[in-house]
Amino acid sequence: MKAIQYKHYANVKQAAKEPKVKAQPFVSVIIPFLNEADVLAVCHQRVCDALSSLQQPCEIVYVDDGSTDASWALVSQLKHPLHQVRSLRLSRNFGKEAAMSAGMKIAEGRAIILLDADLQDPPEYIPEMVKAWQDGAQVVEMQRRERHGESWVKRTTAHCFYRFMSKISDHPITENVGDFRLMDRKVVQVINTLPERTRFMKGLLAWPGFTRKILTFDRDPRLAGNTKWNYPKLIHLALEGITSFSTKPLRWATMAGLTTSAIAFIMALVILSKTLVWGDPVAGYPSTILVVLFLGGIQLLSIGVLGEYVGRLFIESKQRPLFVLMENTLTKPTLHSVDAE
Repeated sequence: MKAIQYKHYANVKQAAKEPKVKAQPFVSVIIPFLNEADVLAVCHQRVCDALSSLQQPCEIVYVDDGSTDASWALVSQLKHPLHQVRSLRLSRNFGKEAAMSAGMKIAEGRAIILLDADLQDPPEYIPEMVKAWQDGAQVVEMQRRERHGESWVKRTTAHCFYRFMSKISDHPITENVGDFRLMDRKVVQVINTLPERTRFMKGLLAWPGFTRKILTFDRDPRLAGNTKWNYPKLIHLALEGITSFSTKPLRWATMAGLTTSAIAFIMALVILSKTLVWGDPVAGYPSTILVVLFLGGIQLLSIGVLGEYVGRLFIESKQRPLFVLMENTLTKPTLHSVDAE
């Protein structure tokens, strides 16, 4: 039996004592969902197929935002030979914005992709997004050319909202870009440090800046089930975005007050002049009611705008957590990267 040299023996023992360094996933795909049991199996298969084309170990993070159907039971059983699957379950429905924030806090990948479970945003674009990231873009935004499966009213209101936000926002928000995007790890770390409790993610994701690239795609119809976004929720989201990323409504309320005061002063001079010089009688009840209603409307609108901002301050002052995590499960790859080679 050949003797082992001491130096070689020492190196072997030292290597054995060194802790194994955990490999960082190449890409993390965050998929928030609410009652999507009908589409999760297909979504998982399509996402895994897209990630497998990268030929790198990746991570899929499912975030259950308080589902009441069989979604959690289905997600907790998902696995893949090469990619690790993490499943987060929130204690109740905190909203999609909070679910995305939870996923970004947990995700470990070098790049993070946000994706809806309803498959309106095709996962097949993931390799193209990763290619743009590898070419130097730190944020890859997916801009919608067409929005298939959506009514004319929804497309029109969405277009008007994005145009309105781009005009009033203190930071540019790309039109027709939703949550479907890729972000470098550095960008996600910046977003995770933002302390806001009232979150408009489209604005928060655009706020850090960094090097950006826009890719266009056609949005598909929902694969199955019904949308969770009704018009009251969309209006609430729009108000969140306006009050979170612009103070211009407050200025508009001030300008409306100044304009109304100026008009009232001019009208007073006109009425006084007509009465003293020409002796015309002062208009009676109808004109008085119109003036009162006009001024009352301006005042209530201004108070409402101010109340929206005060409400945001009240929510932020309570410092409540964005979400409460009830379960966190991790399914490791069944086939290690060494074995895959």
